[in-house]
Amino acid sequence: MSAQALILDFGGVISRTLFETHALTEEALGLATGSLTWQGPFDPSKDSLWRSMQADEISEREYWMHRTKEVGQLIDQDWTSMQDFVIAARGADPIKVIRPEFMHTLERAKSAGIRLAILSNELDLFYGAEFRTKLPFLNDFEVIVDATYTKILKPDPRAYQEVVEKLNLNYEQCVFVDDQLRNINGAHNCNLKTVHFNVHSPAISYAEALQHFNL
Repeated sequence: MSAQALILDFGGVISRTLFETHALTEEALGLATGSLTWQGPFDPSKDSLWRSMQADEISEREYWMHRTKEVGQLIDQDWTSMQDFVIAARGADPIKVIRPEFMHTLERAKSAGIRLAILSNELDLFYGAEFRTKLPFLNDFEVIVDATYTKILKPDPRAYQEVVEKLNLNYEQCVFVDDQLRNINGAHNCNLKTVHFNVHSPAISYAEALQHFNL
């Protein structure tokens, strides 16, 4: 069955990870260069919390709440939600953290008539609803399923079911892209076509996704 829709995760796939934008975060928060040292997938050996998340000992949300509180303490802020961190770090000009490889892929997908959707565990929870208003390209997405509201987190099969049903397609007609292996495994178990997004090589990952559409 030929692919008709491209379903993307948001954080890490559409936007650059917070690991990649430490310099921007430090500038926005008035921190000294080098204040933020955790590197997640870019240097797991020095990020024990990341390793715990990858081992399913803590959730992704727990990881980022820990980092939120940690960074807040550096500027004497008692942050209680991930929005506090992300809005302070990225709110002024969020387009700076969008991957240029995504923008290129978006234009190719639109030109080819590929249907577009987002399946995120924490789009508005993590970024805040106002963040969306500063990203006009989100209007190109036919469906956005955000667990901030559904309360159903990937890799729960119901998360994939919801986005596929909203597209009114079969699983086999959709290509799902995510940077977390657990979410890729969950999608694969639902018979979605999958691309495990490599944050080290975003252009290659997007090229792999487009190959499913013969592009």
